[in-house]
Amino acid sequence: MVSITELKEIATVLRRDVLKMTTSAGSGHPTSCLSAAEIIACLFFHEMKYEITNAYQPENDEFILSKGHAAPILYAALFRSKCTDTNLHTLRQFHSPLEGHPLPGTLPWIKVATGSLGQGAAVGIGMAIAAKYQKRNARTYVLLGDSECAEGSVYEALEIAPKYKLDNLCLIVDVNRLGQSGETLLGHDIHQYKQRFAAFGWNVLTADGHNIPQLLAALAKARKQKGKPSIILAKTLKGKGVPFLENKEGWHGKALSEEQLEKALKILPDPFFPVVKIKHPGKAKQQERIWKTIEITDSKEDVATRVAFGKGLAQLAKLNPEIITLDAEVKNSTETEEVEKKTPHQFIQSYIAEQNMIGMALGLSTKRLLPVASTFAAFLTRAHDQLRMAALSQANMIVNGSHVGISIGEDGPSQMALEDIALFRTLPHSTIFYPSDGVSTEAILNICGELPGLKYIRTTRPKTPMVYKKTEKFEVGEFKVHTTQKQNSAVIAAAGITFHEAMKAAKRLEGEGIPVAVVDCYCIKPFNGKRFVDLLKKSNNTLVIVEDHYAEGGLGEMLLSEIKNENIAVEHLCVKEMPHSGSKERLLEEYNISEKAIVRTIRKLCNRENE
Repeated sequence: MVSITELKEIATVLRRDVLKMTTSAGSGHPTSCLSAAEIIACLFFHEMKYEITNAYQPENDEFILSKGHAAPILYAALFRSKCTDTNLHTLRQFHSPLEGHPLPGTLPWIKVATGSLGQGAAVGIGMAIAAKYQKRNARTYVLLGDSECAEGSVYEALEIAPKYKLDNLCLIVDVNRLGQSGETLLGHDIHQYKQRFAAFGWNVLTADGHNIPQLLAALAKARKQKGKPSIILAKTLKGKGVPFLENKEGWHGKALSEEQLEKALKILPDPFFPVVKIKHPGKAKQQERIWKTIEITDSKEDVATRVAFGKGLAQLAKLNPEIITLDAEVKNSTETEEVEKKTPHQFIQSYIAEQNMIGMALGLSTKRLLPVASTFAAFLTRAHDQLRMAALSQANMIVNGSHVGISIGEDGPSQMALEDIALFRTLPHSTIFYPSDGVSTEAILNICGELPGLKYIRTTRPKTPMVYKKTEKFEVGEFKVHTTQKQNSAVIAAAGITFHEAMKAAKRLEGEGIPVAVVDCYCIKPFNGKRFVDLLKKSNNTLVIVEDHYAEGGLGEMLLSEIKNENIAVEHLCVKEMPHSGSKERLLEEYNISEKAIVRTIRKLCNRENE
C-alpha cells in the first residue's frame, strides 16, 4: 500500500512534470493542474482500481477530467502509472497523442472528449448507470473545476444522479477559487457549495485538497456510501507549490518561460518516483454481443414514423440488451414508452434536461452499450455542444428527433425543428436518416445497430402512407427512385413528409404528360452524389428540391453541393420565413412545400405554367 509520504512525493513529481511539459509546449494550463496534484495522486495511485495494460477492462474504475484544460496532469499520471509511455514533452505537438485537451482516439485511457466545460458529470452518470446495469463493481470518478460549476448542465446532472441512487459515482470539485479572468462565482465559500449540492440529495464531503489524509478519508467515506452519489469539495489553491504562482490572478492558461521554469523547479523538491503497485480490479469477462435485427412490419395502414420508431425500437431492445433508451420526458410523443413497457430496465427517464440526456448517452456508449436518446428535434438544439463533444468522442449512439418541421401544425414555430439537419450535418462521424414511412423507419433502425458513430433519425408527427414492402432493402448513403418512365422531364428530391407531397405531385403531373422521377432521400449523410447526378442527366437536367426545413444546411444545401459543377436547372422549395401556427395542410401550402407548390414549380421549369 502506498504511504502518505509517497503520495506527497507523487504529487510533487506530477507538478514538476506539468511545469516542464507545458513550458516545452509553450502553452497549456499549468496552474489549473497544480491545484489538483494531490487529488490526482490520491486517485490514480491509491484509490482507483484499474488494469494498466488494458484501458477497457470492464471492471476498471473510470476517471473523467471534466476540467479538460488540466490535461497535462492527467497525462503525467498516466505516464507515471505506466498506462502510457508517450513522451510527455510532445504535449500539444501535431503528431503527439497528448492533445491540448483530452480527446479519444489518442490514448486508450481517454474515453471522452472534455474541455467544453460543464459536461463531465453527465458523462460520469452514464458510466455509473452502465456499471449498475452490467452488474460491475467499477466506480466512476469525475474531477470538476469550480468555474464550470456555474454551468447549468452541471445542475442537470446533480439533480438526476440521486434519482438513480448512483453510489458508485464520486464527483470531486477542485475549488481553487480562480477562474480564467478572475474569482469564480462562489470563490472559496465551501459552505455555500455544500448547501447547494446537499439540497440535490448528494452525500457531500469536504477536504483540504492539499491534505492527503483528508482526501483519503473523504474518498473512503464516499466508497462506503450506500444509496446515493458522493461529491467531495476539495479546497485548493491555483498554482499550489510555486509561491509566485500560488493563488495569483493572471496566470490562467500561461506556460512558464524557461527562466521561470528553472526558478520553479528549484523551489519544488526532486524526489524519486516511488514504486507503486496499482490496485487490480479483478478478472472480468467482456460479454460479446451479436446484433439481432427485427422483422419489418408488413402493413398497409398509414403510420407516423415516430410511432414506427418507438415500436421498432421496443422490438429491438428485447432482442439486444445493449440498447439503453433515454427520453426527455416526452415518451408518449416520441413513442419510446413502448420500450419502457416491454423492457423497463432498458429505459432511462432523463426528464426535461436534454443536455444531460446527451451527456449520459455519451457515458453509456463508452461502456459498449448502445444508447438511444430521444426528444422533439427542436429541443436537441439546446444540446448542440453535448452532441458536438459526443461526436468528437467518436460516440456510438442513436439520436431520434421527432416532431420535425412545419408539418407538426398548430403547436407553432417554437416546436418546429427547421434547423436540425444542419446541426447534425456539421458533426464529424455522423450519419443522418430521414425515413418516409414505417418500413423505412424500421429498416433504418436495423441498420443503426451495426453502424458506428453518431446516428440521427429524423421522424415526423403526422401519419404517412406506407410506401415500401417489408422486403425493400435500404443502404447507408443511398436513395430510392420512384418513376414509371425511363426518361423524365425532371427529378423531385424530397424526404419525410415532403416525399409524400412529391409523390402526389408526380401522379398529377404524369396525368398532364409531364413524367417526373421522385427521389426519396432517406439518407442525407452520407449521400451517393455520383448516382444522383447520373439520374439528373437522364431527367432533362432539371431538379426540384422540397424539404420541411430551412434553406440553410438542410437537404437542399447538401444536394446543391453535389451538383455544383453540373449544368442543372434547380428550384429549392423550403421554409424561407418564420412560420406560424396552423393546420399541416395550410402550412405546407403557405410555405410552398406542398403538392400544389411542387406542381407549380415543375410546370414553370418545363414551360407549362399556364396549364
